Amino acid sequence: MISADPEISALIPHRPPFLWVDRIVAYHDDTIVTEKTIPADLDIFSGHYPGHPILPGVLLCEAVFQSGALLLAKMQENKTAGVDVRVPVVARIGGARFKRSVYPGDIIVMTVKLTEMLSSAWFFAARLHVREKLALQIDFSCSLQKVS
Repeated sequence: MISADPEISALIPHRPPFLWVDRIVAYHDDTIVTEKTIPADLDIFSGHYPGHPILPGVLLCEAVFQSGALLLAKMQENKTAGVDVRVPVVARIGGARFKRSVYPGDIIVMTVKLTEMLSSAWFFAARLHVREKLALQIDFSCSLQKVS
């Protein structure tokens, strides 16, 4: 099994094989930039267009959502002492636009920005690039749920 970056493992509950972020490239205030190298040997490629493997768009969305979870966790790092542990759960997805495909071996770069907080809802705008070109643009929101 592939091991996850210890910082990422400490911040979000996702683990291989369903961890879609390899590294945090930058974090500042309300924005995070993350990366993921798409392994060429993923089992999914044998069934998602055999002979012309393409990473499914839903997994690109998941990479962005996990990056948003990392952003929330980084923003909350210093505020969690004595607070119940909560995990972010996607509540709404909007405006998803897929611009180009992602292939085995590609490196995807996700930029997620917090745009608004209302009560217990967090709203984000995200962009995912591959080969320095926009591949996905999406808005989403999440809420924090208590871990039981």
